[in-house]
Amino acid sequence: MRIPGRNRGRSREKPKPSPRERALISAADWRGRRFRWSMNAVLAVTLIFLLIVGLGPLLWMLKSSVTPTQDTLRTPMALFPHGLDLANFATAWSRTHIDRYLLNTIYIAFGSWVIQIVVATTAGYALSVLRPRFRRVMLGLVIATLFVPPIVLLVPLYLTIVDMPIVHVRLIDNFWGVWLPAGASAINIVLMTRFFDSLPREIFEAAKVDGAGPFRLFWSIVLPMSRPILGVVSVFAIIATWKDYLWPLLVLRNPDLQPLSVRLPTLQPTTELDVFIAALTISSIIPIALFLLFQRMFLNGAGLSGAIKG
Repeated sequence: MRIPGRNRGRSREKPKPSPRERALISAADWRGRRFRWSMNAVLAVTLIFLLIVGLGPLLWMLKSSVTPTQDTLRTPMALFPHGLDLANFATAWSRTHIDRYLLNTIYIAFGSWVIQIVVATTAGYALSVLRPRFRRVMLGLVIATLFVPPIVLLVPLYLTIVDMPIVHVRLIDNFWGVWLPAGASAINIVLMTRFFDSLPREIFEAAKVDGAGPFRLFWSIVLPMSRPILGVVSVFAIIATWKDYLWPLLVLRNPDLQPLSVRLPTLQPTTELDVFIAALTISSIIPIALFLLFQRMFLNGAGLSGAIKG
């Protein structure tokens, strides 16, 4: 037996609003031509402003690297008043010995990247997949280190590098003095742990049933599934090492071992402006190339979606 009141009440239920209707600007507003044109104009102006702010300094550096020094000093915003000077790159490469310092920077960045990836992946795997008894306490201690200012740790870290405990090895003027402290990155461990938490546990259980041990599970299953977050952490690690100035300055006192971030400021007083800017442009090529290579992970959020889940 049907009850008319119930059927009538169900038929009068309002449909759920679409995501666009629940947005700040409703679909009815977008249907207006004047409103749509004004919003598109605002978005276009905002995009142009962001492009100028973001790409403006890079474009000016690229322009000044092929512009004579006098033109840059007299008319810094002019395009090319007296033509181009492409020889600045060759002069910067030969006169400032930027090839040696660039090689040092690549060597330091590669070693720091290896140390950070090894520490972050193994620590995240232990905290997320192996799940020791005091997992929450250890993860809380790791997160607590994020609230400690890096400048506070500078003195004890330097004293540790000067005379390492137990082994009593001095790592001054040694690349290991830059590589080892780079591995103590709490943010990388937290990112890896949160990403591993989002991986399906059914795959881990099936692998254990098939006889996979902890190392086989880590190497054959966890790492291949973690390529997005590995790419993001790799870019963060390389760029952070590439632009680091204070710690390499303290540890690497030999000029032949110093990276670009340390040597270029010391070469500025004795180098012409156009040659110096050309050297800065050369030193910026690799970080820009890394961003262009991994830009999809940043723009689409593929690498961090699993890391911040839950």
